[in-house]
Amino acid sequence: MHQKKVPLRMCAGCGEMKPKKELVRVVKSPEGEISLDLTGRKPGRGAYVCKSIDCLKAARKSRRFEKAFSCKIPDEVYDRMEEEISRNE
Repeated sequence: MHQKKVPLRMCAGCGEMKPKKELVRVVKSPEGEISLDLTGRKPGRGAYVCKSIDCLKAARKSRRFEKAFSCKIPDEVYDRMEEEISRNE
């Protein structure tokens, strides 16, 4: 029997490689809007973070999303992402 390969992604906060399903996708849409993609289906450039506030804060502090998306991210966007993650924890 053929075993299915599990896609791995790196968390922008802790830097650990984890199965894609355990992470939340942060997406920059073609219009330049940055948001959480809980379904993993939105179009645009994606970066991944663990479903924990600590990892999101670590990614924010080291500016990993800004590097991944090559743009400045306003504080309101981070605050909204923290809110959504804490709601889904």
